[in-house]
Amino acid sequence: MDNVPSVAWRPYPDMDDAQRIAAAHAFHDAMATRRSCRAFAATPVPRAAIEWAIRAAGTAPSGANHQPWHFAVVESAAGKAAIRSGAEAEEREFYAGKAGAEWLRALAPLGTDADKSYLEIAPWLIVIFGQRRGGLNPDDDFQNYYVTESVGIATGLLLAALHGAGLATLTHTPNPMKFLNTVCARPDIEKPVMIVAVGHPAPDATIPLHALSRKPLEAISSWL
Repeated sequence: MDNVPSVAWRPYPDMDDAQRIAAAHAFHDAMATRRSCRAFAATPVPRAAIEWAIRAAGTAPSGANHQPWHFAVVESAAGKAAIRSGAEAEEREFYAGKAGAEWLRALAPLGTDADKSYLEIAPWLIVIFGQRRGGLNPDDDFQNYYVTESVGIATGLLLAALHGAGLATLTHTPNPMKFLNTVCARPDIEKPVMIVAVGHPAPDATIPLHALSRKPLEAISSWL
């Protein structure tokens, strides 16, 4: 950190240990209600809510602070129809055997299939791209580093921000996803990572019981 332009560390809110624990507990309790939604209502969602959630995602740490992500936000009926068409084409092959028996067996408790009608019903689709090259400034053309990790962290913040705004989400990763570059008019240097459908749940939306299970703390952490 020597000999680089810097500013003083901006203090976080002053809390005692009990307040910190309570804040972490409250965040857990809020996020524990997040569920993947596969049945959306067509109820509109204001663009500003999506914009602020993407701004939150943009605060994520990234390799060399290059921020190697792009969020292509699709609202138009034509754009959503094109994404559904491309996604379902890949999903039909996936469920017809491309996935393999073990993968399909893992998905069986969720009841998923090749029908992705929610991609046209949800008011917003956010297509997330990772940028192999770029930089902090619009005209930069540098190698980006830790792209997968950086985009993954940003996507997590995006989902948390949308959930905090009272919006349901679903992540979808058709494979391959190259058709998304064409639909979203993004350059080949960018790699599609996932689609996030955003909106309000349909009145008849359900949650598979399998999706309610969460591993306990002792199964997901170790203390050395």
